[in-house]
Amino acid sequence: MVEREYAIFDTALGRCGIIWSSTGVVAVQLPEAREIDTRRRIFQAYPDAREQRPCENAELAIEGIAALLQGSDPDFSDVSLDAGGVPGFNRRVYEFACTIPRGETRTYHEVAKALGASGAAYSVAQAIAKNPFMLIVPCHRVLEAGNYTDGLSRHGGVISKRRLLALEGAHPIASKTLFEVLLPVAPPRAPT
Repeated sequence: MVEREYAIFDTALGRCGIIWSSTGVVAVQLPEAREIDTRRRIFQAYPDAREQRPCENAELAIEGIAALLQGSDPDFSDVSLDAGGVPGFNRRVYEFACTIPRGETRTYHEVAKALGASGAAYSVAQAIAKNPFMLIVPCHRVLEAGNYTDGLSRHGGVISKRRLLALEGAHPIASKTLFEVLLPVAPPRAPT
């Protein structure tokens, strides 16, 4: 069994968590409303992880995450990731997400097309939703069609894609309105 360790650390937007192994960063947990909830998410996903002082690689990631959440443009290229449990397609999506420049966005369809899998927009969306390396891998730069900012991830904490993109100077459409949600599925009105 791979030994995992974790640490909780301060950022401008709350207390985040980071989980690592001897190979690299396993996951990042964005801040929840309360630190206890952040810890609970870590224990749910990684019950074997033990709290420790961050190793050099984790410390490098922590410094970058803290800088990013203060509006800086950190370089995560020297941070090692432990992607051992990540499916191959998801890895390709994450590698592509890392090439998207700060302040820019791509849609699920654009990422799928760039990966040579133009019919795989749904698979890209699923990979983004499961990104364990949040912020290190900038999944917040990949949006649904129309550049709507949907939720960050299934365990993304209280930080939204919209807030992260605003820190980077990008301004996608905030969210769908009720009419945008209902009109595509509403039956056509009969002529009067």
